[in-house]
Amino acid sequence: MWRPSFTILKKLVIPSLKENVNLTNIMFSTKSRLPKSTAKLTLVSASIGVLLGAGYGGYTHYKINIKKPSAPEGKGEYAFLKEAPEYEPQYRIINDSDTSDLQLILFQYRTCPFCCKVRAYLDARGISYEVVEVDAVLRQAIKWSGYKKVPIVLAKVDGGYQQLLDSTAIVSILDTYLMEKGAQLREIIKFYPVTKYMNESGKDVTEIANKYFIMHNAPVPDEKEKEAEMEERKWRQWADSVLVHTLSPNVYRTASESLETFKWFEEAGRWRESFPAWECALMVYVGAAAMWIIAKKLKSRHNIKDDVRQSLYDAANEWTAAVKKKGTVFLGGDKPNLADISIYGVLSSIEGCQAFQDLRNHTDIGKWYDDIKHNIERRMGKVIVAYA
Repeated sequence: MWRPSFTILKKLVIPSLKENVNLTNIMFSTKSRLPKSTAKLTLVSASIGVLLGAGYGGYTHYKINIKKPSAPEGKGEYAFLKEAPEYEPQYRIINDSDTSDLQLILFQYRTCPFCCKVRAYLDARGISYEVVEVDAVLRQAIKWSGYKKVPIVLAKVDGGYQQLLDSTAIVSILDTYLMEKGAQLREIIKFYPVTKYMNESGKDVTEIANKYFIMHNAPVPDEKEKEAEMEERKWRQWADSVLVHTLSPNVYRTASESLETFKWFEEAGRWRESFPAWECALMVYVGAAAMWIIAKKLKSRHNIKDDVRQSLYDAANEWTAAVKKKGTVFLGGDKPNLADISIYGVLSSIEGCQAFQDLRNHTDIGKWYDDIKHNIERRMGKVIVAYA
């Protein structure tokens, strides 16, 4: 059985934040156990990485901007809402075996790799949840939030609804909740502090510290367990900083391939059941044109090879080599761990694209992918279509 990560924070030392302090100079130390009174959780060192965009976004270094005013209630990061916003779920996942006591609403783009990662996690853990499909152009379904990227998860808690952000942080927060029975989500999120950054073009971005760590009060693991936990974190971060960047240049490689990809997005996301025809056309044709152009910039930014397929194949080969080295079905052993789930989630976002078929034909990743897909599907609940 996969066990969550274990690291203990003795003292969190953050230098006085001045404008333009680089993130790489913020240091954390991890030495001793927190008191049980602190929600019985373990606070661990921070792992910094920035996920940009709702789709296949970029990664870079940012500087701290401390002059941003606080957002009003319900409009900021980790916002708490006394009432749920008006929403129309496209479908629900209902699992009769779900004992998590979680009531979740996932705001997503169906084929966003980060949203796919969150769905893969929820399904792998057998959690019930509602899904709201967001219009990628107008984004009216999340107009209630000051955070304008997806995925966003709203979790029902005492007195209202707690907003959760960032796919990796969402997974870690929810896994911590499942691990620490009796802990409250509003207490758990304090161990994943949000920091605002301003990039070189003056745009605000959000980073969540500790997002690759699971906080818990389990016994100290042995060396083998520690290595497994470090390996899991390494590959979760790899999924965000390497694998995801190979997708955009591949699925939007040419104008025709970009249009084909968006038409599949329309079908997979059941857009025509959620949005008017003119809005679907806007998302398909404007989106395809925009991403074809953006993909070329991302190719250069992330040093993707001229033959973009080769970069995708290289990433898949790197992952499958790590799994084969373990000598088990998954990196987590007989059952997938959070690294397996994250990488599967990211790759599932392009399953209907030509790039994915080429990936299966030119690498050995198909066996692992099919195994984890079947493993997750056996655990997920039933799909209940809300609006047909």
